[in-house]
Amino acid sequence: MARTGRPKAQLTLTEVERVALRRYTRRARTNRDLALRASIVLKCADGLSNTDVAKALHTGNATVGKWRRRFIEKRLDGLFERPRPGAPRKISDDQIEEVVVKTLETTPKGRTHWSTRKMAKHVGLSHSTISRVWRAFGLKPHRVETNFHLSNDPLLVEKVRDIVGLYMSPPENAVVVCIDEKSQIQALERAQPVLPMDLGQPEKQTSTYMRHGTLSLFAALNVATGGVIGRLRARHRAREFIAFLAEVDAAVEPGLDIHLVLDNLSTHKTPAVHRWLLKHSRFHLHFTPTHASWLNLVERFFGLLTEEALRRGSHASVIQLRSAILEYLQAHNEDPKPFRWTKTADHVLASIARFATRTLEAHKAE
Repeated sequence: MARTGRPKAQLTLTEVERVALRRYTRRARTNRDLALRASIVLKCADGLSNTDVAKALHTGNATVGKWRRRFIEKRLDGLFERPRPGAPRKISDDQIEEVVVKTLETTPKGRTHWSTRKMAKHVGLSHSTISRVWRAFGLKPHRVETNFHLSNDPLLVEKVRDIVGLYMSPPENAVVVCIDEKSQIQALERAQPVLPMDLGQPEKQTSTYMRHGTLSLFAALNVATGGVIGRLRARHRAREFIAFLAEVDAAVEPGLDIHLVLDNLSTHKTPAVHRWLLKHSRFHLHFTPTHASWLNLVERFFGLLTEEALRRGSHASVIQLRSAILEYLQAHNEDPKPFRWTKTADHVLASIARFATRTLEAHKAE
């Protein structure tokens, strides 16, 4: 006998409730929680199951069930947070919303972002109140990140599906290898000795340094094992890239195909590289989209290398830098651990779409 699951109470909406819920969904920039709850109720009212609603809104079945029940019991009032014990609040929801909206959608005259005191003076509250509101909503106007560039590759969707498919369902009788170059690694020597860590005191370094030359690291990450083949070169031309491909070819067991994930660097597409690949038919190339190096797992290894061996190091010569990198590679390969890709291509593309939509809406608002 087929299982039908727990019966769900019928959820129907009046026209007034439907209009109000749609208005709440448009407040995703000022109150994401309320917007999500309103979207849950609207989809439940359309007859979707809890599972389908959870999948569509990227949330859990328990969350959908909770807000379905809450709405049926208390209608629109049930979507708002219940009052908590403690002293009465001194500022209203409208004042909080005003602070959040102004923080997200406006800037002070002649300045690029709000400070707590500027916002406090503007809305008539104390700067400590502004700080509490910003902390509650995760707002940090003083911070900006510059490590993201939205890809404009016309084959973005196809390339994302291709590479994520390799990570999550690798082909049989084949090895998936991520290759890239970390170029121009500088041998930097601190101008003064490092002050070592002590009780109650972190390690301290001077911000000034002397340069002693650069190296380029070619790295090939085996996605299945986490092992890394690394070679250091003074330059990163097609000649060095071909020599590195030959090393990868020699390291992989004969009879296995090699699927390479790499970026669109011109060095990877020269006639010399093309001729070499024609002679080695077991190599299959998979190029990441432009401005999407985050899709290449070897970049995660480069991040660890920088964080754990380079950023805090002091190297008085290229020879010292070479020794430090080789020592790190050896230690990594003694106990390699693979990076696990967990997001499907649909999740990745949906995240990109949400970011692009928010960016477009922000620019339209200007």
